[in-house]
Amino acid sequence: MFFKQAFEAIKQGALIKLPEWTGYWKWEDNSIKMHCKDGRVLDIRETENVLYTFTGINSDQWEVIGDTIPTDLNIQTFAFGEAIRNLKNGYKVARKGWNGKNMFIVYQKGYPQGIPSNKQTAIAWGINEGDLFKCEPYLQIQMVNGSHSMWVPSINDCLAEDWQIVE
Repeated sequence: MFFKQAFEAIKQGALIKLPEWTGYWKWEDNSIKMHCKDGRVLDIRETENVLYTFTGINSDQWEVIGDTIPTDLNIQTFAFGEAIRNLKNGYKVARKGWNGKNMFIVYQKGYPQGIPSNKQTAIAWGINEGDLFKCEPYLQIQMVNGSHSMWVPSINDCLAEDWQIVE
């Protein structure tokens, strides 16, 4: 398999390696740890041979070893910061771990120049219908029942690394 799929597997707890390796790679402490044939464990950021490491990453021969059986290896996931970048670029995103079907987040650019307020907004804010109403950018969620709401992420959402782009 390509490293893209191997990386998804390693994030799910699998051990990965190339066929010619005695050692393996494992996701630990928010990084890839290289378990070497001589028993040493190196953080990938401390690799002693960058060319060798990157040549391995470019291989299409990655394999999963051990008891963990990863799923959905073709789905690329990312951290919340990348989710925000994708939202601002017009993509819909969702947590892989969310249980609700068809739930996703979108970025709304707001109305920084203002729009005329409708009756409901005017009543809620104590202004006149038609008055200019300014709104900063915000996030919006499509919920399980198909309705929409403003959305603020939880700390778990902010720290999660299972965000993905949805169609």
